[in-house]
Amino acid sequence: MQGIRGAITVENDAKEEVLRAVQEMINTILTENDITSEDVGAAIFSATDDIKSLFPAFAARQLPGWDLVPLFDAQQLYIENSIRKCIRVLLLVNTDKTQSQIRHVYLGRAAALRPDIKK
Repeated sequence: MQGIRGAITVENDAKEEVLRAVQEMINTILTENDITSEDVGAAIFSATDDIKSLFPAFAARQLPGWDLVPLFDAQQLYIENSIRKCIRVLLLVNTDKTQSQIRHVYLGRAAALRPDIKK
């Protein structure tokens, strides 16, 4: 099992925008790591306190094959001067890949969280 991290930002706290962003992040992680929902043991989402329109887990649950994946939402800690309107995920994935082969995904303004990761 390996952990795969991801994060994405939205410009507005609107249901459709949050839904699209979470699904984009999840689909990108799956594609970049050549995995499917069947490989995911669990997903832990966090969102900054300015996202109130939709649970990120609800958005993931709408994706094909995600109806059986255990999902959990939490509120991200507020840290002064941190990125706002940010959704993060930690996927626990069954894979034979080593940690160095895993591709973590940071999209939108969230790319600033991990400038060491180049796409």
